[in-house]
Amino acid sequence: MYKKWYVFDGERPVKGVIRNYTNNDFQALIDVQKESFPPPFPADLWWNKEQLKEHVERFPEGALCVEIEGEMAGSITGLMIDYDPSQPEHTWSEITDDGFIRNHNPNGNAVYIVDICVKPAYRKLGLGKWLMQSMYEVVVHEGLDRLLGGARMPFYHKYQQEMTAQEYLNRVMEGGIKDPVVTFLLHCGRSPVQVLPGYIDDEESCNYAALMEWRNPFINLEL
Repeated sequence: MYKKWYVFDGERPVKGVIRNYTNNDFQALIDVQKESFPPPFPADLWWNKEQLKEHVERFPEGALCVEIEGEMAGSITGLMIDYDPSQPEHTWSEITDDGFIRNHNPNGNAVYIVDICVKPAYRKLGLGKWLMQSMYEVVVHEGLDRLLGGARMPFYHKYQQEMTAQEYLNRVMEGGIKDPVVTFLLHCGRSPVQVLPGYIDDEESCNYAALMEWRNPFINLEL
């Protein structure tokens, strides 16, 4: 993939590029991770060069980055899985092979989002939504059923004494709570499937995540 377009920094149009990342981008991508996921997010979950090497070799179509005026600003990474809607439970470690994606299935029926991140300085430009849209295009191009991913619920720790994780997600869906990740993904066109307990080591989300999907509109899936 390689596409150019403009985003707006206030009233000023700024040139952006979304493309497949390569070996030459590894250090810049790691720097993006460090800025995007500061503590208490676990540092050992930032990308390392061994993981990035697997991404570009196993599924380069799912290894995308965004540059703004030539500077690396964010990335999104996916792998193909064979998804069974009757067995949705999983952890991030299981389904992404701890981020190495050595379990990438070229004959799978869905793209699973391993990670999406944008440097804080660029978030006002809406790049996360553009990256997600680009991965939807990968789903369509590959003829797959859907895109899936576990969404952190980083505000849940504020409410954990008052409600269950499912009740929290329901409140977000009702508009009573705005969660920075779940609400963002709703704006991107994703829909919740269910809550996943023990998804990842994440204090803010109390280790929960919301499994969220986007269905390929050109394929008729049973509801």
